[in-house]
Amino acid sequence: MVLEHYISDLLYRYNCVVVPGFGAFLTQKNSAKINVVTNTFSAPNKSIVFNRQLTSNDGLLVSYVSNAEKVSYETALVEIENQVKVWQDVLIQETSLHLKNIGSLTRNNEDKILFQPANETNYLTSSFGLSNFNSIPVLREELKEEIVEIEEKIPFVISPERRATSRFRPYLKYAAILMLAFSTGITGYRAFQQQRTNEQVARQDAQEYVNKQIQEATFFDLSPLELPTVTIDASSSSTVKEGVETHYIVAGAFRVKGNADRKIEQLKALGFNAGYYGTNAYGLHMVTFDSYTNANDALKALREIKLTQSKDAWLLSEK
Repeated sequence: MVLEHYISDLLYRYNCVVVPGFGAFLTQKNSAKINVVTNTFSAPNKSIVFNRQLTSNDGLLVSYVSNAEKVSYETALVEIENQVKVWQDVLIQETSLHLKNIGSLTRNNEDKILFQPANETNYLTSSFGLSNFNSIPVLREELKEEIVEIEEKIPFVISPERRATSRFRPYLKYAAILMLAFSTGITGYRAFQQQRTNEQVARQDAQEYVNKQIQEATFFDLSPLELPTVTIDASSSSTVKEGVETHYIVAGAFRVKGNADRKIEQLKALGFNAGYYGTNAYGLHMVTFDSYTNANDALKALREIKLTQSKDAWLLSEK
């Protein structure tokens, strides 16, 4: 099992992918940029960071591996734990671990893990098809100086027959320079207008994507700096039993409690045993389709919900 392939797949859809017992890979959106020095336009993208403190299993990666490998939840969890042991051994013995399309992890002398993200993959789906490009700079003064220098080096002889027309040569020279400067200015203006249009389209698409994410509120808004360890406040849930592992099918997380309550009513109207789970470490109110004590029943219900209700549903397990 190549675990980094599954992590890479999830980074396109989620802002946080936790590898149980190892750490979390998080993404943050970056706006389009223009480098005025190199005349380079960079499309909007997602940058990847690694947080070693986020090690608690949130069920996302395990459920995805379970569905992809067509194995049980427990088997997928064991396979992930074995892969994590291999990664940790590589970091200890070789001090460097490379994950394809994600980045490289390096252990320094202070036993800290340094992460260098890979830049060849853009995980921002709204920027699909967009690539970096360079625009041609407008060099009006340089072109004019080159033409004047060439004109001055060209020798010519005034014959008696052409003496009358030679009076107009200086004017023709400057007319040619003006025509060249004018055509160069038109070309530069068109390139500038095209660049502004591309930038406006990119910003508009980025803003629409952000608005959609805020309204749906199914992703976490994470800071790229130092992040706290994920903890779940399950004090408000009445279905948790001490010593028994419970599996929740999460429908979404909402910033406003009223939106979470309306979601619960909608799910109950559809026949689900929906409930309010509580708030997570980011202050979002979590709503569940149902809860199960049997992992196989939970996975079966999750597959059915993904096919019929919401492809963004995921499994949260806890004791």
